[in-house]
Amino acid sequence: MRHVHFPAQRVAAAAGGAEGSPDAPARRIADKAPWYLPAAVGADFAGAAVPVGLVFEAAQQARPLYCALGAALAWVGVQALRRRYATRALGESRGVLPVVHDWLILIGVLAVARVLTGESTPRLAALGALLPALLVTVAHRKLTYRHLFAARREAQAVSRVLVVGEPAAADHVIAHLAARTDHPYVVVGVLPVGQGSPEGGVPVAGRLAARMPEALTEDSAAVLGAVRSHHADLVLVVPGARIAGERLRRVAWALHDEGLEMAVFPGLVEVSVKRLETVSAGGLAVLRVAPPVRRGAQTLLKAVLDRGAAAFGLLLLSPVFLALVLAIRLGSRGPAFYSQRRIGRDGVPFVMWKFRTMVVDADRLKSELSGANENDGPMFKMRRDPRVTRVGRLLRRTSLDELPQLFNVLTGSMSLVGPRPPLPEEVAEYDEVELRRLTVRPGMTGLWQISGRSDLSWDETIQLDLQYVDNWSFTSDVDVMGRTLRAVVDGRGAY
Repeated sequence: MRHVHFPAQRVAAAAGGAEGSPDAPARRIADKAPWYLPAAVGADFAGAAVPVGLVFEAAQQARPLYCALGAALAWVGVQALRRRYATRALGESRGVLPVVHDWLILIGVLAVARVLTGESTPRLAALGALLPALLVTVAHRKLTYRHLFAARREAQAVSRVLVVGEPAAADHVIAHLAARTDHPYVVVGVLPVGQGSPEGGVPVAGRLAARMPEALTEDSAAVLGAVRSHHADLVLVVPGARIAGERLRRVAWALHDEGLEMAVFPGLVEVSVKRLETVSAGGLAVLRVAPPVRRGAQTLLKAVLDRGAAAFGLLLLSPVFLALVLAIRLGSRGPAFYSQRRIGRDGVPFVMWKFRTMVVDADRLKSELSGANENDGPMFKMRRDPRVTRVGRLLRRTSLDELPQLFNVLTGSMSLVGPRPPLPEEVAEYDEVELRRLTVRPGMTGLWQISGRSDLSWDETIQLDLQYVDNWSFTSDVDVMGRTLRAVVDGRGAY
């Protein structure tokens, strides 16, 4: 297990929480930027009103201003009813599907209004006038998400969390939260249950007895006292043998009677919320986890997109292929293409194609450079690999060396999006967890490509691959492809 490095800002925030004052370095900052709500409402209103007004004016509709105002109010109303303007929702998602869902509801609402009012603008023109509302809302959510993500890297716009649980379990949760900044939680204190102390460096806010006390007030007083002294916004309980069932319910009563929030960690890691569903069985709250998507309409769409995009890409990029072939052949002796045996889905080997970026005897020289491997796992990576040619460095920096893999996508051995295909010698060192990344077809790009590439540790690479394997959806593939362009332009981790 790799060593966890706590983000400095969040460590400082946790330490500041012990000062006992809301104005300490880790003051309560759960509320987001005050401009989020007016900016969201304003963008949605203008994104609907302006295009509708212009289109209806051009179509010589009798009341373009009223139509524009009605469309804008309807769009804002739909989003308000769908709770898109709630504090918890603002900036938290940059997904496109929820916005499309809301937009389709808007179309339905305005279609009814059109019939009732007798509005006669051509249907296609009216629909086109509403399209900018969708695009503006998506763009605004992406910008707000990026702003919120950057703020949370500095421990701003976060919720102060008190963790309650047995020491070892609490340590696990605290370390996991502290190692990442893509979430709103900053741990300001821990309330261990039973003997032992957590080792994460977070202030201990008190202690609960190993067994449930007879008096209801004992646990309640300890938890509420810790919440007040550390100004916590949320109590995160890590259930275990010593805090579950009736005892957990009593803690919830105490918190809820004071108007405080409680969350329960179910023990699941890297499971998308889309796969989770809460159900009730005999009075028990049960968390249902749906299996990963492996068949159905979404997999069919993925296959169609892979083959269609690969064929179109090969046709469109044929002049680029020709230019790169000439550059490689003129830059160093040897063939322009490089083929290598890789391991694909379910462990089936295949031949992967790339543009050659190294000298012709690169595979033979690899053993001589094994001591210079900069990756902490079975994957070989070297920032200044002497085997890479001058043209090859440019191809790797721009990811153009990957283009011939479109042939692999077209033939079905690879996908546009998926984990990177490993070498046979790498797979030979895999454990049971790492082998799970082979349950899907490998891809030209993926979460690894857009998250730092070769700058990532082996554990981080595996974590991203397993996150993709377990939570795959067609829309996630589309999102990854969109973010790949930015990663290619940035070039970070490409060597």
